[in-house]
Amino acid sequence: MWYVIDARDGADVLARRLEARPRHLARLQALRDAGRLLLAGPCPAIDATDPGPAGFTGSLVVAEFESLEAAREWASADPYVEAGVYERVDVRPFRPVLP
Repeated sequence: MWYVIDARDGADVLARRLEARPRHLARLQALRDAGRLLLAGPCPAIDATDPGPAGFTGSLVVAEFESLEAAREWASADPYVEAGVYERVDVRPFRPVLP
């Protein structure tokens, strides 16, 4: 089943986010390589592709897992969680319809 991982950044975490980014991306690439990643990306804090020092408000991941518990376990082990970037992470089932 597919799951949405909706993570919200804390305040003033851009430096921590940038430091943990290579490890975060490696996990996403592993999901992609396994054919289990539908989409993933950050949410800029301003209306710009590159928000610069404004940073991000969080990230969104839609990926396939065996269960809600497995999705929650994967999300809780994210390097951004370990680095204190995310202040909240919500995981819920998702049913793709389009495209």
